[in-house]
Amino acid sequence: MRVKRLEHFMGEGWQLRSAGGATGEAYIAEQGEQKLFIKRNSSPFLAVLSAEGIVPKLLWTKRLENGDVITAQQWVDRPELKSYEMNHDSVASLLSKIHRSKELLDMFMRMGNRPLSPTEILANLDLRTRHLQESLLYVKEAMQWLTDNFPVFYEEKCVVCHSDVNHNNWINNEDGSLFLIDWDGAQVADPALDLAPLLYLYVPKQDWEEWLKGYGEELSEDLTLRMQWHMVVQCIDNILWFWKREETANITKWSHLLDDILQART
Repeated sequence: MRVKRLEHFMGEGWQLRSAGGATGEAYIAEQGEQKLFIKRNSSPFLAVLSAEGIVPKLLWTKRLENGDVITAQQWVDRPELKSYEMNHDSVASLLSKIHRSKELLDMFMRMGNRPLSPTEILANLDLRTRHLQESLLYVKEAMQWLTDNFPVFYEEKCVVCHSDVNHNNWINNEDGSLFLIDWDGAQVADPALDLAPLLYLYVPKQDWEEWLKGYGEELSEDLTLRMQWHMVVQCIDNILWFWKREETANITKWSHLLDDILQART
């Protein structure tokens, strides 16, 4: 029914199909050889992301009678990056551009978003994993590790973080430009929130220093500890996600990574 309403809104000749994604609010619209990426209620700072070349070009934005906002973007018919491609300089360069964008940060702050502190992250995670801590001793021990290894928090150094730098959110355009899509979970936080999963999951440890040079940062002890802390948080968060879905293989995968990260400094 929702697709039919959007097809009616788009006008005669347009056909829509789901573009996938967790929200179910993204569509591919086609009319002849024309192809657009349509989304309902996308990130309110999509225009800034488009202007800075971080996402595919924003073509138009329209508000429906019910208050929903529909956006249309240039369709990029290219596959997402492979895991091994995340080690490329272009990824480091684009993430650096995002984290250093004053325009993005100013807009996000004007919208009332405040920096996400480790205190808030830990309190929220503790609340959501209470039942897991009772069932899985290693989750309880990891939560205690987070408490005992609380990172230094520099509010003035917080940036706009994408918060889901999975390789399937990075796409190349036919002209070679790189985009980072799906900004629904973005927030102001320590840049280590993005750096940790990207480096831990995709870049061999011996390449971290070189990758960070392309990003514009040194691999200091402080950054290493902050990334470790945020990666432990992500591991626990993923264990929680897959525990709810009873996906044993994925629970095992993330618990092993959690153990590796914690053992690295013991």
